[in-house]
Amino acid sequence: MRSIHLIVLAALLLYLVPSCSQKPQEKQEPGKTEAKPRDKTPVKTILFFGNSLTAGYGIDEEDAFPALIQDRIDSLGMDYRVINAGLSGETTASGLSRLDWFLEEAPEVFVLELGGNDGLRGISLEETRKNLKAIISQVREKYPETSLVLAGMQIPPNMGPDYSAGFQNMYTEISAATGVVLIPFLLEGVAGDPELNLPDGIHPTEEGHQLVAETVWEYLEPLL
Repeated sequence: MRSIHLIVLAALLLYLVPSCSQKPQEKQEPGKTEAKPRDKTPVKTILFFGNSLTAGYGIDEEDAFPALIQDRIDSLGMDYRVINAGLSGETTASGLSRLDWFLEEAPEVFVLELGGNDGLRGISLEETRKNLKAIISQVREKYPETSLVLAGMQIPPNMGPDYSAGFQNMYTEISAATGVVLIPFLLEGVAGDPELNLPDGIHPTEEGHQLVAETVWEYLEPLL
């Protein structure tokens, strides 16, 4: 009979005493809830969408004009992040085909720098114009509040004076038709200067990109 009482007592103690493997719950002060990390305000994006000029062909990307724009923004304490979406050899057609991939985030400002390779290859102005307008249209359709900037270009008269003149005027016409901000000539003060261009005579040096950045900033700053 005594043994039965001992077994019952042991079972009762096991039931009342918590298992050592159980982690005791932390006590929480009345009225106090666990703090959750605050979401950071998303940084606004400036997307430079272009070819080798934007990519910084022949120099370090950190010396290309989009990176210099980022340096200027940082020095002013402005809350913007620059994305360099430049690709060497890009035409307006290939740019149009890869556009969606870069529109996953809503850019605050979209800078379109394409067409130079079209001109150097003698692609019809109608085709280039159509592709540039299609890029602008797609950005606006997806992000109506995004500011758009079109970087104008000029080409040597290799393709004939009519083609060269029509190419230059094309950017003005597109800007007037779509209402985008126009940089009349991205390489203003740089094109044709051997001291500011690589030996190919097309792509700017680091010093050339510094002047390009100043040109871009003149039109970009009012939008920020």
